[in-house]
Amino acid sequence: MPEGSSTPWSYLLIRLLFKFVLKIFYGTIVVENTEFIPKTGQPCIVCANHSNSLTDALLLATSVPSRARNMLRLTAKSTQFGHRTFTSWLIESAGTVPIKRRKDFADGTPDNSEAMDKLMEALELGDAICLFPEGMSRYHPTIAPLKTGVARIVSDVLTRNRHNPDFSISILTCSITYMHRQHFRSDVLVTFNPPMTFTPKDNPELLAPVDYNEVRSLTARMHQQISARTIDAPSWDLVRCAKLATRIYVPLGTRMSLGDYVRVTRTFVEAFKASEDAQNKLGNGATPGDDVSPEATNEDVELAQLRRDLKRYQDQLVRWGIKDDRIRRPLSRRTILTRLLIRLTWSCTLLLLSLPGLALWTPVFITTFVAVHNFKKTGPIWDTWDEIAQYKLVYGLFSGLGVWAAAVLLTLPFAPVTMVLVPALMWMTLRWLEDAVSAFRAFTALVRLLRVGKGTLGSMRATRADLHRRVVGLAVGTLGLPEDPETYFLESGGREKGRVRSRWESGAKYFSVRRRRKRDWNETLRLYDKVDYPEEGQ
Repeated sequence: MPEGSSTPWSYLLIRLLFKFVLKIFYGTIVVENTEFIPKTGQPCIVCANHSNSLTDALLLATSVPSRARNMLRLTAKSTQFGHRTFTSWLIESAGTVPIKRRKDFADGTPDNSEAMDKLMEALELGDAICLFPEGMSRYHPTIAPLKTGVARIVSDVLTRNRHNPDFSISILTCSITYMHRQHFRSDVLVTFNPPMTFTPKDNPELLAPVDYNEVRSLTARMHQQISARTIDAPSWDLVRCAKLATRIYVPLGTRMSLGDYVRVTRTFVEAFKASEDAQNKLGNGATPGDDVSPEATNEDVELAQLRRDLKRYQDQLVRWGIKDDRIRRPLSRRTILTRLLIRLTWSCTLLLLSLPGLALWTPVFITTFVAVHNFKKTGPIWDTWDEIAQYKLVYGLFSGLGVWAAAVLLTLPFAPVTMVLVPALMWMTLRWLEDAVSAFRAFTALVRLLRVGKGTLGSMRATRADLHRRVVGLAVGTLGLPEDPETYFLESGGREKGRVRSRWESGAKYFSVRRRRKRDWNETLRLYDKVDYPEEGQ
């Protein structure tokens, strides 16, 4: 059995460095099903959806435990190579293989034969390689049709080793779900799917000369696996409605695991998407008697109406600046006033506590803001926003290291203490700042709640009650979701939930680095609730 290539020191450094940076940038990174990852020495192609440029590759490299694979050989677009930049050095020194894209060449016919040979040689050595079969990264809520390159590599490797009938190669698909991929302290779910393993003996249909239908069939299986465990929607509006349906159906916040939250949201997305497809089909000349029964058509109409009503309700919440939970659990005026005082006091206290550390964070925030602001001007949303997180990670890393080095130099006599104290202070400041922002966000929401008249609140409460009845009916009666979601999802999910659960963690003092205060998987480090997405045309 192959033993796999040795791990370059630069790869170890990059994985360690960016594991730290990713944990700072994203509030929670949940990795599921690492037991599915084939061990080092088993040829493996890791494939994932691609919506966040270089960040996707870094996330996969840091999500694969070193005890399972010593390294993950990455690929990147060829235009990232050969520059005197940190990003270029980063990808080259880690053994990354350049892939030429058609869109980057005037004649549209790039030659990737050398890259493919390198990848196949790595697989035959027992390495794991990382490919993104969509072919390009893009800021879009749906997964693009997959290219057939991965299936063709499997076919070529099996053909090259047909003399060894027991030679095996695996495809390990992975589904990556970002709550808000470009926003500081948002959350990420990485789900590894069961691997597909192929051998010359068991898969003669993939040996040359291969029927291209077999290649397409394998590619379709990959697409189905990846999309089945992430939120794959044709529009941001549909994602927005599905997330609201999830909050209405199971309003547990982060006491529900991120994986369960994503899967329930995806279930609603698929239901809305199916009804939309059926109505479009009927609108294009089909009749209910063709492929859609009259009963199904009525259900589709009801689903479409539910989606419109959810949108109107969410628009109303955004207009007033309040959350659904405040409609679900109304507060008396006295309670609101009491909480206003508590939230404002707590926010100011934490902000004052954070001031020394904020002096260290300010250069980092300014540097990343200016870099991203300038980068956004270079193109439309669909072509640039997928690289925002990458820019924030790189510029945040450099500026953060600069702040640390400057602090050490300015306190040279106490450098051994400062080297440890500065990162610790910055980390705790980030924790306190998150809670200060969260408390102030709750304060402003309560202020807005006072502005909403009793009549409007009563109307919204009645609207929500009707939506709750219809959403639960859809979830339980049609989609097969649990009948008692608040009990079911409260008990499932284990330690992957957003809130700490062990006795030590739950009993720890407020200032513990282990404590998390996030109440909603949609939260980011913003003074407002993040529920909307930019339009593609902007």
